[in-house]
Amino acid sequence: MAALPASQAMPGAQHARPGARAWIVLAILCLVYVLNFLDRQLLSILAKPIQDELGVTDSQLGLIGGLYFAMFYCILAIPVGWLADRTNRVRVLAFSCALWSAATAACGMASSYPQLALARMTVGVGEAGGVPPSYAIISDYFPPGMRGTALSLFNLGPPIGQALGVAFGASIAAAYSWRLAFIWVGVVGVVTALVVWQVVREPRKGGLDAAPGAVAAAAEPAPPFWRTCREYFANPVLRGMALACGATQFITYAVLNFTVLFLMREKGMALEQVAVWYALVIGTGICAGMFASGRLIDRLSRRSKTAYAYLPAAGLALAMPLFALFVWADRWPLALAFLLLPTGLNYFYLSPAVTLVQEEVRPNQRVLSGALLLLVMNLIGLGLGPAYLGMASDFFRASHPDNSLQMAFYTLIPFYLLAVGMFLRLARTIRLQASQETTP
Repeated sequence: MAALPASQAMPGAQHARPGARAWIVLAILCLVYVLNFLDRQLLSILAKPIQDELGVTDSQLGLIGGLYFAMFYCILAIPVGWLADRTNRVRVLAFSCALWSAATAACGMASSYPQLALARMTVGVGEAGGVPPSYAIISDYFPPGMRGTALSLFNLGPPIGQALGVAFGASIAAAYSWRLAFIWVGVVGVVTALVVWQVVREPRKGGLDAAPGAVAAAAEPAPPFWRTCREYFANPVLRGMALACGATQFITYAVLNFTVLFLMREKGMALEQVAVWYALVIGTGICAGMFASGRLIDRLSRRSKTAYAYLPAAGLALAMPLFALFVWADRWPLALAFLLLPTGLNYFYLSPAVTLVQEEVRPNQRVLSGALLLLVMNLIGLGLGPAYLGMASDFFRASHPDNSLQMAFYTLIPFYLLAVGMFLRLARTIRLQASQETTP
């Protein structure tokens, strides 16, 4: 599953400028991603009123926000990716958006924990077809040399979705009820799915980054499912990137799923304050981190491919002490001040990871390869991170009844060290692979 050699690139392909349609498509796909993450994060944003009404524990929140959701989201992304590589990626994306949006509305109608868990798992089923097809569509609308920037702009979807989710969800919950927030967001998602179906055109696979002979190869049927899977995991760079991202997402998803509850329950923040100040921190912090990392990786990777690993490692190393201060702070204004920078630095991994995978594989393997990346990093991060933190909080409740979440948050610090070490190891793997490719 080696990337196409640079010598096979079409003349001028790396300097081609995308037209207006490419930017319109990117904006629509980013909107879909905003809704994808808004739907996903509403549960954590509205955790306090949901707990008050349904009697849900921290451990149960961690399970439905993490493991239960991830089992469907990650595993189903593989067959969906396989299908999208062989059919119309735009149609797969539109159908998936409609499904997860309808399931989000169903969350607002749940009257018990089992019903809420079932609706959340259905959201995971729909969202399995959201991100991998979008990665591949963008890679066929934007040429090499611009993909890092394009994918970083697409990856602004999660922070925008989180910020809107905090502002919208908390405001609606404070003024009306948490149920209406789920229902309204679901309706907007169904309408957006119709826009995708009608407006976005399926691009030619590999049309911007391969020579005529390789374009013909990209147009051939995608390789068999298991062959693509074997080639992906046999590649030490792709395997190492997925595992390092999983270690990072263990932190980020654990933090995302419990920060609002932490700020409200142990830092004295009100829901109305969450809707403004935490929304600003999420929106500005992660957007800045996503965009900056995308621009940096486009520049730094031209000098050395190791930038795909060193950039995330540097971001996490800088974020770790500031995260510790966020957990330590005794008042929410000070806590949010310490949280702003690590919120951005924690996400220096995503644009480099996605760009590396999309450029390392052949065009007719991009959706499935993107799904395999998400499978590994989300099963580890989304599946285990929130569940771990919720259980840790319940464990500390007996000895620290007033600050059990704070104690649980402190236990995430060693995972920063683990993730940094894994990215540094990945840099060494990339360097060795590059030296082997240049050796006669």
